[in-house]
Amino acid sequence: MICNHRVRLKEQLFLDGDKPSLLETIFKYLANNLNLISQLNPVTKTWELKDDVIIPNEICDRFLQFYQSCSLGINDKFINIFKHTNRTPLKFVALRNSSITDDGMQHLLRHKLISLSLWYCDKITNASWSNLIANGSEMKNLELGKLVDMLKNREPNEKTPIDFQMDLPKLKRLVLNGVALQSSITFSHLKELSYLDLTACLFADFSLESLVHLPQLQTLILFNVWPLEREIPTICQLKKLQMLDISLSKSMMPSYTSPNITLEMIVESLPLLEHLDISGTNLAGTGVAQQEARNGTHSSDIPGLGSRVERPLKFLGLYDTANSACRRHDIPALSIAGDANEDQILLSAIMYQDRHEMLTKVLNDLYHLLRFENCTQIDRALRAVLIAMDKHIGIKHIQISGSATLFYIVKSKEKVKFGSILKNHIIRTLLNGMSAHLSDDTMMRNGCLTLCQFSIPSDVLFEYERLVKILLHGVSDTEQSFVQRIAIYLLNSLACQVDGNQKLFLGDLGAISTMLNLINDRLNRKVFDDVMEVAWSTMWNVTDETAVNCERFLDGKGMEYFLGCLRCFHDKDELLRNMMGLLGNVAEVKRLRHRLMTPEYIIVFSDLLDSNSDGIEVSYNAAGVLAHIASDGVEAWTIESPTREEVLDRMFQAIERWNLEAERNINYRSFEPILGLIKCYDTPACQIWAVWALANLTKVYPEKYCKLVEDENGTKLLMDLIDHMETNEKLRELAQMVLNQCDLNNAKNFMEE
Repeated sequence: MICNHRVRLKEQLFLDGDKPSLLETIFKYLANNLNLISQLNPVTKTWELKDDVIIPNEICDRFLQFYQSCSLGINDKFINIFKHTNRTPLKFVALRNSSITDDGMQHLLRHKLISLSLWYCDKITNASWSNLIANGSEMKNLELGKLVDMLKNREPNEKTPIDFQMDLPKLKRLVLNGVALQSSITFSHLKELSYLDLTACLFADFSLESLVHLPQLQTLILFNVWPLEREIPTICQLKKLQMLDISLSKSMMPSYTSPNITLEMIVESLPLLEHLDISGTNLAGTGVAQQEARNGTHSSDIPGLGSRVERPLKFLGLYDTANSACRRHDIPALSIAGDANEDQILLSAIMYQDRHEMLTKVLNDLYHLLRFENCTQIDRALRAVLIAMDKHIGIKHIQISGSATLFYIVKSKEKVKFGSILKNHIIRTLLNGMSAHLSDDTMMRNGCLTLCQFSIPSDVLFEYERLVKILLHGVSDTEQSFVQRIAIYLLNSLACQVDGNQKLFLGDLGAISTMLNLINDRLNRKVFDDVMEVAWSTMWNVTDETAVNCERFLDGKGMEYFLGCLRCFHDKDELLRNMMGLLGNVAEVKRLRHRLMTPEYIIVFSDLLDSNSDGIEVSYNAAGVLAHIASDGVEAWTIESPTREEVLDRMFQAIERWNLEAERNINYRSFEPILGLIKCYDTPACQIWAVWALANLTKVYPEKYCKLVEDENGTKLLMDLIDHMETNEKLRELAQMVLNQCDLNNAKNFMEE
């Protein structure tokens, strides 16, 4: 039961601090455990609120926002939680990149929303319009943004306007995008309307004349509406306008016949105008300064703005205007959006967040600033890029430009100032873009390179599963590419330092089969490269203490590929080490060891005992494989040649040659498999390999491995070994070295404390 009490909430859910708020922590837990408040209907496959749960409006609105921000996907299945208007009341709903349909909208609209914003929700059709009108008596804000077809014909080539009426009496703010308007549509009855955005709307036989009768209208946005010249006289009658936007994307770039006169008429007719955007037009003229007639002392390099020299505009949009207007000197405006300098570009990045046509170019400008280290306001740049990418996940060019810009931001020295919440935001934004554009090499490359700037895996564990899926897709293409190489590098880094459940998850998603396919491809082409080397390393990591993945390796013809690589690339030290490290993991699994008991495999392992490849690593791992196989006893040695005695004798000889102070290319998280071999009193070769390993590791890396010996009851096993009557002197000597090293390490730690 969630108590229905009011909670004061922060306006900003995601701050740049190190720790999430209590509310965010609760939301995250609920988002990942919806079964706490709802149950899955087995018939409809939708979530249904539990009967004893009531959630206040303040929590409902914010939880919906949080769930979307975490990229968990707003769909009908989830929205069904909110179908009870009395137990899960909603007032403010903003959805982007959602797969919600008309059925889900029906649940939302029954709440009689105060505010509804929809962008990139392409499964909502004009069938929802009647529901919106029927439940819109309280609506004050309505945004029907890009790819929302509530007021559009569903036929892709059909431009016939849809007849609709704006029967929303309390509406104050209206945003329509790409709607075909006809003469029967009027806004004059919306007496509360103060903000109207008709971006990219088509004016068939429609006129702005009805806007003259709107007493509260202060903002009019007509971005990418053309032809507009005939509407200028009507716009000039809107005396209360404070914000006017008649900008165009440069791809349209039509010309006003008399730009100076037209702009002058607009600014002199609208006395309250403070915000004007003429980006992408020729309204700024040619740049020839005109003397201001009233006092003869001041001038404007934008002729049509001469009357505002003494009373500058608060904002002027000049991005991509003809004749590079933003680069002129005498411009009567306090803030300017353009591409002349850092401030102009950063302002443009914020002002044009909902205009992907312009935003792509702005992000490119920002990218060049950061690439050449000419950007001094990293925090503003980062915020602008994240907002842009979050808003336009499906727009490939924005994701490519944004991710390239993010690379230089997270590579900069400013990264040390990023808190964990901000890091999470950056990583989540990258993964959203990569997920949406998996087939685009540029996006995948940018995303992977940017992720490499973080600490792997610690910084990405919160999105571990999604990242693994993306990276496996990136490496699955058998054609050699940079994306494949960087993706497999990241995948290997993820597999290296995670727990057993995550290694199991990697195997469940097909990591082993993907790596084997890469290896098989290169064997067939007789090509050795870093992808093959890292593929073996990844499998080595994924099979560590994960028996199921070891079995997957064997089932996937792993031993066949091992022999093939050994024949073709026997001189590649790193490859041999990685392969033998993996087989060491396989040999640790008792139920799988019999599959290694063939003459061919045993001969190979025995011959590798004499290898000097990569120091002692290949010889050491070969001995480890044989030690585990031999630990199953005489009866498990089912081959006639080579004999068990011959192999064990070769193991003794190899161990005698190893340098006890050798530094190692190996990382143990547990000594359990090694400690188990100490109990093999009937096979001293197994014992001596295990104790030699402990002696070497505790001598060279005492801080790390002495504690591991003690924590896993290794000291008792070693003392029992020393006291055992059948233990030979060499073995006793090595065991005592381990115990002495543990004592020395403890004494050192005590002194330091």
